[in-house]
Amino acid sequence: MGPAELVQAAAMARRFYLEGKSKIQIAEEFGVSRFKVARVLETALERDLVRIEIRVPAELDAERSDALRARYGLRHAVVVESPADAEADTPDPENLGEVAADLLGELVTEGDVLGLAWGRSTIHMAAALHRLPPCTVVQLTGVYDAGTAERGSVEAVRRAAAVSGGEAHPIYAPMLLPDTATADALRGQTGIARAFEYFDKVTVACVSIGSWEAGISTVYDMLTAEERAHYESLGAAAEMSAHLFDAEGRRIGRDLGERCITVEADRLRRIPEVVAIAGGRRKAEAIGAVLRSGLVTSLVTDTAAADYLLAETTPAAHPALDRADPDGP
Repeated sequence: MGPAELVQAAAMARRFYLEGKSKIQIAEEFGVSRFKVARVLETALERDLVRIEIRVPAELDAERSDALRARYGLRHAVVVESPADAEADTPDPENLGEVAADLLGELVTEGDVLGLAWGRSTIHMAAALHRLPPCTVVQLTGVYDAGTAERGSVEAVRRAAAVSGGEAHPIYAPMLLPDTATADALRGQTGIARAFEYFDKVTVACVSIGSWEAGISTVYDMLTAEERAHYESLGAAAEMSAHLFDAEGRRIGRDLGERCITVEADRLRRIPEVVAIAGGRRKAEAIGAVLRSGLVTSLVTDTAAADYLLAETTPAAHPALDRADPDGP
């Protein structure tokens, strides 16, 4: 390009990229066709006269995020760089909670009902919350251990409600009970029943995912060795909010849910936005299983899990946004 062409290309590029003018408007100004403008702009990019730089915070991996969203039919997928010093088998890096807190700040609008399920990831997320529009916050599951309620999901619900300035509806009850009768009796208690009444009003939910192994699944750690072996024989691969799934995303061990204080799977499926927070290579297969269940719409994860999920040869048979039930017809 000669000097006159360079000057003209620079002027056209300035009009298009910085001033927001259309190619037709630029063509009229310079007395050329819009096709000529298009060629000049294309040449400006090829000759490095114009550089387009897309920048996101270093901890976010935009390319993996978009690929994961498209592959699994998610509404939102946010992939965070795994910490450089993290062990290969470390689940749920704490920075996932910080990013999830920012995502909730985007997704929740005034008047929404936010549901929080028990999980280390959701607890980290709640601790990192700094902004939320006025909304009601309800607990979706009982707690792992009633003795830790003040340091777990109950505190997470209170924290989110305090940030938003809305009402809090915690559940002061264990997640897993000895039998169905005890669980039914607790569900009838006034405070717990009031929280359950909000389940159908939840518009945004935040959940954690566990793989079926010690220390990675809350439910696994609460069961006896005999019960673990039983659910493993049924193909248990993942757990979310006390619901168990096989590798294909089908629900198994439904009798366990009858003993648990938790939001029902059908109710979860009706919630418009369900954000799962889970990461680490050890949880990757479990995350894939839950994505196939059609119960979640969005995911916050890390590069270790994302690489596994993107390499899978059989992604979700039912994209998350279809909300299809693998057990259905």
